[in-house]
Amino acid sequence: MGRKRDEVLKIFLIFFIGSIFGFFLEIVYGLLMDKILVFRKGLLYGPFIQVYGMGAVAYYLLICKVKQPVKLFFMGMIMGGILEYCFSFLQEVIFGTISWDYTDMPFDINGRTSLQYCIFWGIIGVVYLKVLFPWIEKLDLLLVNKVARGITYVLFGFMVFDVVISCMAGMRQDARKNQIPPRNRVETFIDKHYPDEFMDKVYVNKKEV
Repeated sequence: MGRKRDEVLKIFLIFFIGSIFGFFLEIVYGLLMDKILVFRKGLLYGPFIQVYGMGAVAYYLLICKVKQPVKLFFMGMIMGGILEYCFSFLQEVIFGTISWDYTDMPFDINGRTSLQYCIFWGIIGVVYLKVLFPWIEKLDLLLVNKVARGITYVLFGFMVFDVVISCMAGMRQDARKNQIPPRNRVETFIDKHYPDEFMDKVYVNKKEV
């Protein structure tokens, strides 16, 4: 039981660290490619982009035993493309918005992913396994420490809250767009504290569809 618990905590930390890594990677990418400083976020609170967190977890679970760089690249490329497509599709279905649109790029798939970004995912996969994975393996030693484990529980609780409140706020914004009034006190609270102006400042790159 203890080993399963620690493995769950380890996977959560990989997701947590990967989400933060993605936030800063997007900043660097924006500076290099668009020459602008943009803070793209996936959740209301904290520097997180969860598609990168899920990518980090997928790398850990699916390709951590792959040794050949070429095979690793193509596996990361395919897996990253699938993740990006699924996240874009779910965001559109649940919230009525998208955060990226690659329709103007060659070899795009419904604008949700493209060959160029799949290649980026492949490169990240190689870097992940060859550079970051040895450090990730040390998380096992970290979780032996009771203080570190306790902090991880706190971070887990915060992340659950962040995901839930972000989803609720996103769904209410979509509902307001469709002229659906709040049906209970929780939705009234969401409308009051997370109005469209606030949401648009947080999610600067989202577009309605």
